[in-house]
Formats: sequence, C-alpha cells, structure tokens
Amino acid sequence: MFDTIEQKPDKKLLLAILALTLFGWIMSSSASVGHFGTFSFAFKQGVFILLGIVTGVVILRLPLSFFKRHSLLAFGITLFLLFLVFLPDIGAGKINGAYRWIDLGIFNFQPSEMMKMVMILFMANFLVEQEEYITKSLKGLFKAIFIVSLSGALTIAETDLGATIIITATALIMVFIAGSYVKELFYIGTIILFGLSIFVYFNPARWGRVISFWTNDLWGKDGVYQTKQALLGIARGDWFGTGLGSGIQKYTKLPEPHTDMIFAITGEELGIVGMLFILLSFAYILTKGFKIAAKASKDGRKYSYYVAYGICSWFAMQISVNIAMNIGLMPIKGFTLPLISYGGSSMIFTITALALLLRIDMENRAGYSKRKSYV
Repeated sequence: MFDTIEQKPDKKLLLAILALTLFGWIMSSSASVGHFGTFSFAFKQGVFILLGIVTGVVILRLPLSFFKRHSLLAFGITLFLLFLVFLPDIGAGKINGAYRWIDLGIFNFQPSEMMKMVMILFMANFLVEQEEYITKSLKGLFKAIFIVSLSGALTIAETDLGATIIITATALIMVFIAGSYVKELFYIGTIILFGLSIFVYFNPARWGRVISFWTNDLWGKDGVYQTKQALLGIARGDWFGTGLGSGIQKYTKLPEPHTDMIFAITGEELGIVGMLFILLSFAYILTKGFKIAAKASKDGRKYSYYVAYGICSWFAMQISVNIAMNIGLMPIKGFTLPLISYGGSSMIFTITALALLLRIDMENRAGYSKRKSYV
C-alpha cells in the first residue's frame, strides 16, 4: 500500500503550511481564551493539529492511485456519515439551529468538512473515467450534477449552506476545467444558485441577515452588529495591532471570534501586518498549488490535475469568502478560515488536503507520468 519515493515534500511549501498552522493555533488560542476564559479550546486545537499532521504524514507515503481506487468507497461512507447526523442517538443534535455534527464523545465530528475533500477525490475519478461523455455528451454532465446533488441534498437538510456552496462550486469548477459544455453548465449553475436563493429566502434568520446587511446603515442604530464589531476591531489594530492577547472585541462584543471572525481578531491584535502575513502566506500556497496542478496536467496525469485544481479552488473560495465577511464586503456566514480558525474537522481535513497537494508535487518531480502508478 505504501509507496517508496525518493522525492521529499517541497520544503518551502511545507514550511509555509506549518508556519500558517502554528500562527492559526496561536491566534485561535488567544481568541478562545479571551472569549471563554479557558485554555481548553487551545488544548483541543493543538490535538486536532497533531491529528491532522499524523494523517498528513501517512498520506505523503500513499500514491495518489490509492485514493483514486478507493474514492467511490470514501464517497459512499461520507454520504452515510452525512445522514447519521440526523439520528438522535448518534448525531450531536440541533446546535445553533443546524444538524451538522456526529457526537464522538471527545469532540463533535462534522462530515460536511470531510465531504469537501472526498467530493474532490471522487469527482476527479469520475471525470477521468467519464472523459468522453463529459466533453462530447450531456449525459456525462447530468451524471456529474446527480453526484453533486446527492451531497447537496444532505448538507442543505442540515442547513449547512456554507458547505453546500463550497462543495457544489468546487465540483462544478472541476467539471468546467474537464471541458464540459460551457453553456449548459452555466444554465445548471444558474438554476442551482436560484435554488439556494429560494432556500435563503424561506429561512427567516438567513434572509433577515442578508436584508439587514444590504439595507441598513452599518454605523447607524440598526447597523449589522457583527460586521460593525469586526471592523471596529480591525480599526483599533491599525498597522501593528494592540498586541497579542490584548484585543477587547473577543470578550463580549464580537460573536464567534475564534472561528468565523478570526481574521478580524488578527487585525485587532496584530494589525495590518498580521493580516498581510495571512494573505501573503495563502497567496504563496495557492500559487504553488495551481502550479502543481498545471505540471500534472502537462505530464498528462489527469487525476492528479483534477485533485490539485479542486483543492486549490476550494481553498481560494473559502479564504476569499471568510476574509470578505470579516472586512464587511459580504454578509456574515459560517465560513471558517482554513488553518487559522478553531475547529477539529476543519483543521484535520484542511491539513489532509494540503498533504495530498504535497504528494502530487512529489509525484510530479518523480516523473510518475512514466510509471505504472500514473494517475
């Protein structure tokens, strides 16, 4: 099962990932200690990071062909886990108005985070196996939409709109780069977007959040509270911040400071310099990631190309949306900032996905296009 390969992970890319992970642990710890008055969240996040790194080390030793062979099984298991969240004795129950977690005792596991990665692995395999149908027949496109709808139906039922958007958009981007019918894909994407809009419209809390963001005066009496508090924190930070641990927004003013709003906390405590560190680190990782995808494509390794491109597309969307929320460009929605925000499932599968990216780069440099394990 394990594959001996002479190539080692790209040191610069690995260092950037580890540095950003450590930075994220420090910031989420600062935010959680200030918000909850306990170090338990900092300790748990450290454990999640270690679990993610151990999993990542194992993945670095596995050929990508292993994930291709088992992608259907992984997809089926993840769909089953998405269903289990609704069962009373297994699911963690309704938390903040949503059913998204499985109670493992030690922590709550979120299958939708797993689906973000598994969908990429399975869709990449589907696109390789159905390449002729995808590019020459609408049959392949409708099959791809059916695959996406299986996951989307369950995540929507959980009322996890954020995961639904990320998973669906990532899959459609992969279908697009595979050479599917652009016009038909555009129509289908429009229909999906319309359906999600209807879902938001008939959910009073979500619709109210959207309306209040676009219609209210941000700084007036009825301004959007969470957005306003995030911007106030960033403004307090100025260039160099108030100092690590010295922010005040995380105590009682800014909801979810250790998860969705961690970028604003960084701005308050470490200033523009801290925010630039996050942005430049992500820019470096994504630039390297897309180059890795391009190299796999050039070598004719379609599966590796789709997986790498899918992972980078997922991160690019989630990072952009989270930061846009924190700086007041979008209504607040439950999007974590990869490697930075607190969260066990998110952290483990983010590190796992980046390990896959590193593995693809190792195979690129090892000349896998000339070997039997070519994918």
